Amino acid sequence: MLCESLLFLMHCMVCLRQRIKKLATKMVITSGNEEDKGNQEKESKEESILAMLGIIGTILNLVVIIFVYIYTTL
Repeated sequence: MLCESLLFLMHCMVCLRQRIKKLATKMVITSGNEEDKGNQEKESKEESILAMLGIIGTILNLVVIIFVYIYTTL
């Protein structure tokens, strides 16, 4: 059961990573200024990194909750 839960969490993480990559490629920069384009690309990259860190943190919290639940029920 624990193995299945971890596999499911890993699958969700991979799916979310793929969705973030698709969203990042679909973003269109509408500014005509080169400097703004560079800033927007940098901000977009930072946002996707922060989103991935948030997802990883959430998954790690779920794993800790599962282990604590198993430990307390034994």
